[in-house]
Amino acid sequence: MWCSAIGCIVTLTLSMLVAPLTATAQQPAHLPTVGWLDEGNWTDKARLYATFLEGLRELGYVEGQHLVIARRDAEGHLDRLPGLAAELVRLPVDVIVTTGGVPATRAAMQATTTIPIIMADAGDPVGTGLVASLARPGGNATGLSVMGSDTVGKRLQLLKEAAPRVTRVAVLYHPPAAASVVGLREAQAAAPTLGLTVLPMEVRTPDEFDDQFATMLRLGADALFIGGGPFSSAHQRRILDFAATHQLPTVCGPVQFAKAGCLLSYSAAELALYRRAAAYVDKILKGAQPADLPVEQPMKFALVINLKTAKVLGLTIPLALLFQADEVIQ
Repeated sequence: MWCSAIGCIVTLTLSMLVAPLTATAQQPAHLPTVGWLDEGNWTDKARLYATFLEGLRELGYVEGQHLVIARRDAEGHLDRLPGLAAELVRLPVDVIVTTGGVPATRAAMQATTTIPIIMADAGDPVGTGLVASLARPGGNATGLSVMGSDTVGKRLQLLKEAAPRVTRVAVLYHPPAAASVVGLREAQAAAPTLGLTVLPMEVRTPDEFDDQFATMLRLGADALFIGGGPFSSAHQRRILDFAATHQLPTVCGPVQFAKAGCLLSYSAAELALYRRAAAYVDKILKGAQPADLPVEQPMKFALVINLKTAKVLGLTIPLALLFQADEVIQ
């Protein structure tokens, strides 16, 4: 191919200019990174995580195409949370989603005061000091609470309906988890109007279970209230086996406890919470400030009754209560 000297120079120059522009255009744009900080383990959260991803997809976000998710799971070891939160901050991430309760959110807040934090299922964010108020959180954290205005009281009411003869309810609580202590206080406030006496049972370490179990029996406990959180989840089988051995009706928060043998559970509908968490992430990535996003309380609750457990206990669950149930395990 023949060309004049000037023509060849122009062609070569244009080629040199176009090549870098083409290479630059092919480079992928920066993807926002969402941190996922969980108190528990991946097995327990797989279904909820899938719902969170589904919520993101409905809003136009596909993992790997529109954002990156960095997941850190403490596997029930709360002492790992500060280090895991610090890892996410160092990456860095654009927003952190905390799951499992108060400790994960507190660890994230201690690690950063600037990166927005979305609580997927905080127990009592105001009572535990995570936010200033539900309407105006005020800091870098907002999201969703699993506690309605009377969730604990409602659990005790349902227990009384399912087992009318119950009068003395042992409440297992784990002081390192602030939400657990709040739950105890709410149980103590609600019990008198239901004709119940609350027996506080403090368990800080697994070694204390046997002593507290013996104390429950000595004090004449005839039912057991089990709060949520990684500690009780980690010892779920031990707690439920004790209750079954001593014929104690049990009421709990997490649905997985009812599926494992708890008589009944009553809690915020978890799937709805995690779908809403995706909506909060969307707002943050579009420029909203967490301090201006109100913390939402749950609108939907789920009642699960385990009829197999009721049969073992010799209880006949009233039809009116069965009709209220979202799920009946038979």
